Amino acid sequence: MITVRYFAAAAEAAGVDTEQVPAGVVGTMLVERRPALAGVLGRCALLADGVRVEADEAVADGVTLDVLPPFAGG
Repeated sequence: MITVRYFAAAAEAAGVDTEQVPAGVVGTMLVERRPALAGVLGRCALLADGVRVEADEAVADGVTLDVLPPFAGG
């Protein structure tokens, strides 16, 4: 299992802030679980334990995946 943490618009689309999901290909797995993410995921940065990954990459068990939509401010 991996821990997925959603932020801002991604959390709104997912309907949750955090969840445990099976390891696998990031984009496919997230959209299958939360179809509303399909419209947001392409704009998000995905960080697996702090390292940028692409939506078509697989992540291993035990990873924390952050789903970060673009944001502005400072």
